[in-house]
Amino acid sequence: MRAMLKAARRALDPLQKAQRDAAIAARVLAWWQGRTAGGAAAVLGVYWPLRGEPDLHPVYAELASAGVRLALPLVVAPDTALAFVEWVPGEDMLSDRMGMAVPAVQRVLERPPVLLVPCLGFNAERYRLGYGGGYYDRTLEALPRPYTVGIAYAGDQVEFAGAQHDVALDVVMTEG
Repeated sequence: MRAMLKAARRALDPLQKAQRDAAIAARVLAWWQGRTAGGAAAVLGVYWPLRGEPDLHPVYAELASAGVRLALPLVVAPDTALAFVEWVPGEDMLSDRMGMAVPAVQRVLERPPVLLVPCLGFNAERYRLGYGGGYYDRTLEALPRPYTVGIAYAGDQVEFAGAQHDVALDVVMTEG
């Protein structure tokens, strides 16, 4: 199933992908603005897109300019939960040992109360299919559990049974 989903992403026309990314970004921005209306700026866990994941960099820049502190995930060791480091769009980045982009200067934060979580696939029960490393699963099982927004393309919805260790996302946002 993972191979099928990866192949479908690779087959997306670049223009179509950009349009889908923009639609998801608009939905995320509207949701965040509605969630924080009248409130102080907060911390939001975001992700750096890998392997054709939806690219939300334009909305990240807009959120940062509005005072939202952004946090990127950081793999600190195999088989552990993710750590999070503060990130400001435009700052210098490095590739960590897993090939993920991380800020050159790492300012570790507590786990954000809200996370945007990239999904390779998802099902009707909002269980996420990732790349199989279990990093997000371990991150989400710790209490207090953050509010989770899965980010995926509508075509990434597939049928699969959630495993015992899986944690359902609170919501999944797609371009549709």
